[in-house]
Amino acid sequence: QVQLVESGGGLVQAGGSLRLSCAASGRTSSSYTIGWFRQAPGKEREFVGTISSTGTNRYYAGSMKGRFTISRDNAKNTVYLQMNSLKPEDTAVYYCAARLPSLQKYDYWGQGTQVTVSS
Repeated sequence: QVQLVESGGGLVQAGGSLRLSCAASGRTSSSYTIGWFRQAPGKEREFVGTISSTGTNRYYAGSMKGRFTISRDNAKNTVYLQMNSLKPEDTAVYYCAARLPSLQKYDYWGQGTQVTVSS
């Protein structure tokens, strides 16, 4: 079992930055691949990016490349999503999720944190 708790969301002006955190608990949480997703009102959930268990490999959705950076500190069991140059269209609830590296399905999800970007 892995429990995930996101934090760091809030209101920011366009062009600003936010850093979200995803705190993981569970004995083997550092063994999991962590993904970030977001869901805006009235829209489907959207993939943001992912980071491997060791932090070696990272992948981002096209629209986030160059603006968003995912990192992790396994000593703290925490994964971060640094978001720069934020745009109003980045407004959404952001979720982190965990999956075993050998699987495609994310089995564990956090409760989400709201990010609102004002124009």
